[in-house]
Order: sequence, then structure tokens, then C-alpha cells
Amino acid sequence: MATVLVTGGSGTLGSHVVAILRERGHDVRVLSRRPGVGTHHGDLSSGEGVAEARRGASWVVHAASDTHRFGSADVVQTQHLLDACGNDVEHLVYVSIVGIDAIPFRYYRNKLRCEEIVSASSTPSTVLRATQFHELLAMGLGAVSRLPVAPLPAGFRFQPVAAREVAGAVAAVMEQRPATRAPDFGGPEVLELAELARQWQDRHQRPRRYLPVPLPGRVARGFREGRNTCPQHHQGVQTWRQFLAESPR
Repeated sequence: MATVLVTGGSGTLGSHVVAILRERGHDVRVLSRRPGVGTHHGDLSSGEGVAEARRGASWVVHAASDTHRFGSADVVQTQHLLDACGNDVEHLVYVSIVGIDAIPFRYYRNKLRCEEIVSASSTPSTVLRATQFHELLAMGLGAVSRLPVAPLPAGFRFQPVAAREVAGAVAAVMEQRPATRAPDFGGPEVLELAELARQWQDRHQRPRRYLPVPLPGRVARGFREGRNTCPQHHQGVQTWRQFLAESPR
């Protein structure tokens, strides 16, 4: 059994990571900037309280990310966490995204920079990249489904995966020796966004119609070419259709 500090432990992925690590018998700490949310209070953006929360934890899972601002705070937050790791952290696992080095999306650029500083640090580490979570795609489709006619980027491809399955992979990597980079973890199938939306529509009966919108630029081309997918790594089991069937209408 190890003592593990988890950042982002109340998020879509992190909450599953915390539960699985506890199921495996580990002593899990959850870092949160909001008092009362996690087990330990600390602010990754300023560094305040992070070293105190980390002290005594030999393993660290970094799953926190500034998704609302395209990861603008991620690099600073990651550096503050590394500063707090000192010399007695045995393993840090950084959870990243497939394709961030192939698509010049602003959020991806920040995640890639985080990977670089984690790998270059003196802290023994492993980077694990995963494809897009079912839960996040559902959030996006749920938002546009409120419109009578929902616009969607034409031709975008995704390889959706269950967040809990990725969390299981994080826990397995955490318990192994640091390896710099773990194999990518992808969902069981690659689907165009139009097909994901059609299955969503079948389940929720909304919106009435989708409107495919061709988007220009290198970012859009990267998503159309599926650079955010890893078909050779399809370890995930739950399909998008199964996820929808198990979700409330």
C-alpha cells in the first residue's frame, strides 16, 4: 500500500482514479483549492499548500487541468506540483491526451508543454495519453442539442473511451515502475462526429437536426484526419452506444 496524492481528484477522471486506488488499498489524498472538497487544501496556481499536501506521499497522479481556459494555467500548475515533489516521490503519473503533438490546438499545446517539463524533471514519471472521454463528448453534444438545429464540425473523428477505464489504466501504470511514456489508451472504436451525434439523437430524440459545418485550418484538418485517435490502441471496452444506453435520458 502506498500514499498517493491525486490532483483533479473531484473531476471526471480524477474521481474514478481516487475510487480505484482506494479499492486497491492505497491511502489516497485529494488536493483541491476549494476547502472541504478534497482531503487536502492547496492551490496549484500559486503553489500554496501543495508541498504540505504532498509531504509523505510517495506517489502522485496529476489529473488536474484548466479546461475552461484552454489549459492556460496548466504549465504553471504542473511546475508548482513538480517543485513540491522534492526528492522523495517515487512515481508521478501525468494524464495527457492522444494527438497533442499532431494538432496545433491551444489546449493541446499547453498539455504538450506539461508533458515536456514532467519528463525533463528529476521526478521519476510516466506520461499516459488517452483518447476522448465519453463524458466530455456527451457534455458537448448535450450543449448543442438544446438548439433547434445543431451545428457540428464536419468530418471530425473521435475514439471515445470510458473515463473509469482510463482511471483503471492510470492505477495500473501508477503501480508499475516509472517508464517515461506508457502506451496510449484508446476507446474500442473510431467514429466520425456525425455518427456519434446520430446515436445521441437516437437516445435523446434531440436536436431535430444537425448541420455539418466545414471548418478551415490545421486544427480542423487534424481532427478530420483522426490525429487525436490511436486505432492500434483500443483497450477500452465500453462503446459510445453502450455508454448512452447506460446514461439517463
